[in-house]
Amino acid sequence: MEGKGQGMQNRILAALGRGETVTGMIHFTGSPMMIEVMAAAGLDFAIIDMEHCPLDLDRLGHLMRAADAAGLTPFVRVPEVDAALIKKVLNLGAMGIAIPHANRENCAAALRAARYAPDGERGACPIVRATRYWPGDWNAYAATANREVMVIPLIEDVATLDDFEALAAMPGLDGYFIGPYDLSVSAGVPGVGFDHPVMSAALDKVVAAARRHGKHVMTTVGDRQEPAYSRMLSERGVQMLVFATDALVFMHAVRRLVAFREG
Repeated sequence: MEGKGQGMQNRILAALGRGETVTGMIHFTGSPMMIEVMAAAGLDFAIIDMEHCPLDLDRLGHLMRAADAAGLTPFVRVPEVDAALIKKVLNLGAMGIAIPHANRENCAAALRAARYAPDGERGACPIVRATRYWPGDWNAYAATANREVMVIPLIEDVATLDDFEALAAMPGLDGYFIGPYDLSVSAGVPGVGFDHPVMSAALDKVVAAARRHGKHVMTTVGDRQEPAYSRMLSERGVQMLVFATDALVFMHAVRRLVAFREG
């Protein structure tokens, strides 16, 4: 959190604007210590998951504090577009909201929920964590929040992929997250990566449309641990790389440690 009374500055948006590639991880474990470890390891952001994990708002607040203290930009994946939940998540200080199974309709609703008037319908309250509990200038704070908070659609369905040109053209959406597992299931090739022809074509389509509209692309490498796979995604236009989930990374690390039993 930076700039008392002027809202929070989104370091990820700034880095993307400079043409940099940023890296992050999906946070499943609900551990503030894990957030600190991610930052210490050199990650730029975390996507705290509320879609698949049983995190409550009190725990989310502690994760936000840990992220801010460690210099890690916090995003939150909400379970659905619920204006009341989005308001509470943003009031805690999230710098972005990831929308599962995105389409033009729920993205428009998410943008309304995430923006203060006159750009949207986010409820205004000055005594919340995102304002540092009292902004010196409400109008300046609201304008900064409207500019800096990202709404990130997850491209997880073939129908959304087919309509992606229109989604990429929507004002207010800065980046798009290709959810490879859900999209591969929707496309009838469950579990394959971007080296499969179907997923490779999907990646090229999203990157090309995003570039035409001045937007950015995010995706996850899943449980692929080869650096060459991440480099391939970056070279093909992905600026926001997600290194799976903290729980999965931990499981792989433990499996490597116990592999001695097999000789």
